[in-house]
Amino acid sequence: MKHPPERSLSRGQAWILGAAAVPMVAFGGLGAVGTYSNITSVFHRSATALGVVAAGEGATLVLALVLVGLTMLGQSAPAAVRVGLWTLPAVASLTGAAVAKSVTEAVVFAVTPMAMCVSAEGMGLLARRIVVYRTGVDAEAQRRNAAVMQRLAYHRARAANHPDEKARKGSELESWKLAKKVGTGDALLGAHLVDVQRERMTAGADAALAGMFALPVTAPAPGVTAAPEPPAIEGADEEGVTPPVTEEDTQVTAAFETVPPEPVTPVTPPAELPVTLEEIAAVAGVPAPVVGEPLTDVQLVVVLRHLRYSDDPPLSYRQAVAAFRESGFVGGEQRVRRAWGSLMSHEESEA
Repeated sequence: MKHPPERSLSRGQAWILGAAAVPMVAFGGLGAVGTYSNITSVFHRSATALGVVAAGEGATLVLALVLVGLTMLGQSAPAAVRVGLWTLPAVASLTGAAVAKSVTEAVVFAVTPMAMCVSAEGMGLLARRIVVYRTGVDAEAQRRNAAVMQRLAYHRARAANHPDEKARKGSELESWKLAKKVGTGDALLGAHLVDVQRERMTAGADAALAGMFALPVTAPAPGVTAAPEPPAIEGADEEGVTPPVTEEDTQVTAAFETVPPEPVTPVTPPAELPVTLEEIAAVAGVPAPVVGEPLTDVQLVVVLRHLRYSDDPPLSYRQAVAAFRESGFVGGEQRVRRAWGSLMSHEESEA
């Protein structure tokens, strides 16, 4: 799959994103200061407070920097990093609630470390969106889709080949649940699907407009040539009257009648090769009709002509329409009827 070309951030975008990142870092730092102050008020020792801050907000900051670095490199973050961004602040919150002396202090001590968690997640999300904007590649979405497709492939194989019927039914149900998750959050996949549908809609609209505005064109039947004129008889007048027979001619004829004719070996005329659909389309000056694709009015006439004379005697309208549908060609009933009328009109003019 082709990726879109890389785009660079404009100066305004860079300034706005930088300004958005400053409050994230600032409030994460304020959360660490608040946790330090809360623990100091209980233990009255700075070393203990620093240890709690380092285990909670400090470790969360390290994981946040790892997440941002991997995202900027276009790589997905391991599960341990993503889980740690929420687990470590939660541990710090529980620690603060446990050492608090009252319910009010427990609530305050538990909420304070969450500032670092939100800041870390916000910075990781912002970095991810910047990478997706510039490169068009969402490594995190690709990781999720790869995991879903791997599980889907396993359950489809299990549903088809597992010896236990209960296991097959369970995998069949799980496969349908996983099918809903395929492509979720993948902006690149969605953009490609939109492009595919746009091309199909463009082709359909082009075929519809061609059918509306194209003028019916009639073409002579391929392989049919005008009959040659009979050679002129010497001595015949302009009215085609045979000249009188003289006595000399009668004597010559009688002389030839006495000679027995030589045996003549009958010659079988070569079988006429059937005319193909491509040849009829070439004579009509249109592209060869393709099964399953919308046809213009002229192409409909070409297909009906080919089907009508594919048998001897030629097919009727109902037979030709049945053969048209069985062959897989696409065309509405009214357009096919108009094309048949044009074909019949052309045949009458040839007759």
